[in-house]
Amino acid sequence: MSIAGMIDHTLLRSDATTEDIKKLTEDAKEYGFASVCVNPAWVAYSAEQLAGTKVKVCTVIGFPLGASTSKTKAYETADAIDSGATEVDMVINIGALKSGDDNTVLRDIQAVVDAAAGKALVKVIIETSLLSDEEKVTACRLAVQAGADFVKTSTGFQGGGATVEDIALMRRTVGPDVGVKASGGVRSLEDVKRMIEAGATRIGASSGVQIVKGEQGSSAY
Repeated sequence: MSIAGMIDHTLLRSDATTEDIKKLTEDAKEYGFASVCVNPAWVAYSAEQLAGTKVKVCTVIGFPLGASTSKTKAYETADAIDSGATEVDMVINIGALKSGDDNTVLRDIQAVVDAAAGKALVKVIIETSLLSDEEKVTACRLAVQAGADFVKTSTGFQGGGATVEDIALMRRTVGPDVGVKASGGVRSLEDVKRMIEAGATRIGASSGVQIVKGEQGSSAY
C-alpha cells in the first residue's frame, strides 16, 4: 500500500468552511488518501463530494474530550453512518479509565462498536498524552475486548501526540490483527516512516499533502 493510502486526511478545526472541506476532499481524491476525517456536521457533504471514489469518510465521536455519555456516542455513531461515514474515531471515557473503572470504559467502547456493527470501522482514541504506560495498555486491551478495529493515539487537541514509543507499546498490546493509528504531530514523510516501522497501520494527519510531497507540514495534528 502507498503512503497516501495509509493516511486519514484530516480537518477537525471548528472554523473549517465549506471551501476548506471541499479542498480536503479534492486533495483526497487527487492523492488517494485512505479517508477524509471530518467533524460530524461535514460527513454528508464529504460523502457527496467523494461519491464514486475509493476514499472513505471518517468522523469523530465524543470528540475531543470523550466525556459524553455512551448513549450519546452510540447515537452520534448511528447518525454519522446514516449520513455516509464508513469509519468512526471515538474518544474513550478518559476519566473513567484514570479512575480504574474499566467496566465503564469497556461498555462505552462497546456501545459504539455495537452501533457501528457491520457498517463502519471503529477506531478508539485513547489520548496517550494523558495516560501512564499502564493505562495505555489497559485502554488498548479494553478496545480489543470490545471488538474495535483500531486503537489510535490522540485527538490532537490535548497536547502531545503520537510517539514511536507509544505506537510500539500499542502494537505489542493489541497484537497483529488490530490496527494502530498514529495521530497528532505527524508532519513529515520521515515521521510517517518511523510510525509505520513501530507498528502503525494508519496515520492521521492534516499535513497529508505536504507529507506525500516530501515536505514539512506545520499543523499540530
